Amino acid sequence: MLQKFDERNRDLQIWINGKLSHRDEAGVSPFDSVVQGGDAVWEGLRLYNGRIFKLAEHLRRLRHSAKALAFADIPSDETITDAIRQTLAANQMRDGAHVRLTLTRGVKITSGMDPRLNQAGPTLIVLAEFKRPVYDKTGLRLATTSFRRASPDVLDPKIHHNNLLNSILAKIEATRAGADDAVMLDSRGFIAETNATHLFFVIDGVVTTPRTVACPEGITRQTVLDLCRANEIPHQVRDVSLAEAYRGEECFCTGTMGEIAPVVEIDGREIGAGPTPMTARINELFAAVTAVEGTRVVD
Repeated sequence: MLQKFDERNRDLQIWINGKLSHRDEAGVSPFDSVVQGGDAVWEGLRLYNGRIFKLAEHLRRLRHSAKALAFADIPSDETITDAIRQTLAANQMRDGAHVRLTLTRGVKITSGMDPRLNQAGPTLIVLAEFKRPVYDKTGLRLATTSFRRASPDVLDPKIHHNNLLNSILAKIEATRAGADDAVMLDSRGFIAETNATHLFFVIDGVVTTPRTVACPEGITRQTVLDLCRANEIPHQVRDVSLAEAYRGEECFCTGTMGEIAPVVEIDGREIGAGPTPMTARINELFAAVTAVEGTRVVD
């Protein structure tokens, strides 16, 4: 599974701290904290017919992450939303777009780890691309990686930070194993998530997802849980082992970039057999809610 270049993105306009620039000219200072140490937080947003789904929830998570990292002068939701509006307008985007929102600690006066060297306020980057859901709806194949998800005693997963090396290493390992993505375990050996998405399993007819002990509090993950609750679909949040995953009736992953995608194999074991009615139902419910809900950002 490898994303391909979309020709519509050749002349993208990128927002960096109030200035829109062509993708080939946009630049971040080598003194910026995101360059110096991955010191930044981010969100992925999806545009549906002029509306961004769950924008308030994404901005809340961004703000909580920035506060946890002690960022100073965090931009208001209104300021960030206005930057998103301007970026989408500059790129003539209304639907089928993904927005990568990044807030860094800002530019340092000199190289170094100390946050006191950041004296100019944060850097806001808005990268919007024409990008449909990236996962193959016919089914993903996953492989468990040797790289583990960090627990809160190492780095709290509730901080949605830009240091993604652990995920990248897991992705490399999964690719070499011939899989689409990696299953990452927590320090206890239970399933956390993939290198890029949350995981759900249908076990004995119950939609089951791991606790957020070693993975972020996903927006799409929560949406699926809310849909289950609203539609009286049996569901639970608990520790899930690989053995349970292998014998599950169905499996699917969730995320803003890929929406809802079925998983057909984990570590060479076929997951379920034949139709996947629960995954199909969740997909239908999710499509219905994204079609009508969201914050209007394009007229």
